[in-house]
Amino acid sequence: MQWIVLLFFGSTIFAVMIYRWVPVYVTPLMLIRCCQQVAHGEKLRLKHHWVPLEDMSIYMPVAVMASEDQLYLKHHGFDFKAINAAIEESRAGKRQRGGSTISQQTAKNVFLWPAHSWVRKGLEVYFTGLIEIVWGKHRIMEVYLNSIEMGDGIYGAEAVAQQHFGRSSYELTRANCALIAATLPNPLRYSSKNPSPYMLKRQTAIMKQMRHIGVFPKK
Repeated sequence: MQWIVLLFFGSTIFAVMIYRWVPVYVTPLMLIRCCQQVAHGEKLRLKHHWVPLEDMSIYMPVAVMASEDQLYLKHHGFDFKAINAAIEESRAGKRQRGGSTISQQTAKNVFLWPAHSWVRKGLEVYFTGLIEIVWGKHRIMEVYLNSIEMGDGIYGAEAVAQQHFGRSSYELTRANCALIAATLPNPLRYSSKNPSPYMLKRQTAIMKQMRHIGVFPKK
């Protein structure tokens, strides 16, 4: 049992250290989606192009913070106020909302699987703490924007920029970035290529919030 514990901590810390410098070219969710496509007899769809954060539009990290985690630069991985609000809304029977920070989402995307269980949530907390300590905010944002699902078979800012806007992620406008960020609650349901009136409304709201965040700090 002792060796199993040592192996777990040793391997996970090693993986986090490696990804501090090495691009994340594939995630568990990408593999799961590919397996689902094969199981359904569909053509494989996997668009993913890793680019450094400096090669993305300066509006991209600002847009996702405005949409997903406005306290990203201030917390240490967890927004306890948002978590408590999500718990209270769930208890009250209201529509559930996510309380996960960008750091938590990154930990889940890179190291875990997209299922709801106490085991996975516990591991998410563990990996979130690790990447906050080892990676720092700049690297977490870089990995997040390169690995997050942004459409059907589309992962990361560069891929969605090419597939939905016909340009590189560096050339994305402020409005483009806000529209992409607006899809993140459910990128398989909402599209930045063919936005609905609801999506355009969310885009406008995100652009307003972006004014209060400022420019994402350089490395």
